[in-house]
Amino acid sequence: MKEPIKNFQKTVWQYHKKNRRDFPWRETRNPYHILVSEIMLQQTGVVRVISKYKEFLDQFPTIEKLAKAELRDVLHLWQGLGYNRRAKFLFECAKEIYKKYEGEFPKDLNSLKSLPGIGQSTAGAVLNFAFNVPTPFIETNIRTVFIHHFFKDHKTKITEKEILELINTTLDTDKPREWFYALYDYGSFLKSTLDTDPAKQSSIYKKQSSFKGSFREKRSFVLKLLLNNKLRETEIEKHLLDKKLVERKDLKEESKQILASLLKDRLILKDKSHYFV
Repeated sequence: MKEPIKNFQKTVWQYHKKNRRDFPWRETRNPYHILVSEIMLQQTGVVRVISKYKEFLDQFPTIEKLAKAELRDVLHLWQGLGYNRRAKFLFECAKEIYKKYEGEFPKDLNSLKSLPGIGQSTAGAVLNFAFNVPTPFIETNIRTVFIHHFFKDHKTKITEKEILELINTTLDTDKPREWFYALYDYGSFLKSTLDTDPAKQSSIYKKQSSFKGSFREKRSFVLKLLLNNKLRETEIEKHLLDKKLVERKDLKEESKQILASLLKDRLILKDKSHYFV
């Protein structure tokens, strides 16, 4: 196994040496800035993230500023990135770090994973990119790289455990920060050049549904509406109807489902008769 591992590492490093990508979050070791970028990059393209990342840090330059902000302001700024729960997780994470750790990021995996919305991938990214602590983690581009190189002829789905074992085996413990950036870049390259993304062989692969006409689009519309208005359910229904997001025959039921899901995620609030953020 040693020879395939060495050849794999050589391939990744050679590609990275000639094609290293530069992004604002790669020019810092500030764990807060890296956390912001990693959460923004979940399910959102790099191009959209770049401008929003700068805008976010201009308004909330420190963990303390974000921790003391209003959720409404955080959600306002997040508009355009989608998956608004990520903004709420980031906000809650900042509050906990500020309160529990006095604004200092914990530097161990379990403590990071205990924070709101932080899993193995985000915690691993923070440890590697901010603190240069070698920590195996899986991200979509990384998954593509490892399946492409080590599981080409597999007829069954590849588990996360199988991939993680190889990530651990191949990890450059001297330069983990740059090694994972190299994997990110190489994975992005493979996705853009291969006919089919190897990550589709993953046991957790799930095709992302279209945003247009989806429940996500309706949720996003209602949340944006309530960021600027305090409305009754009947008023929200009218807006959904006017926007042609819901058919009249489904209006009552879908409106209730949308509002219930936003309330469950604690993205909106309700008093006796009005919904608001």
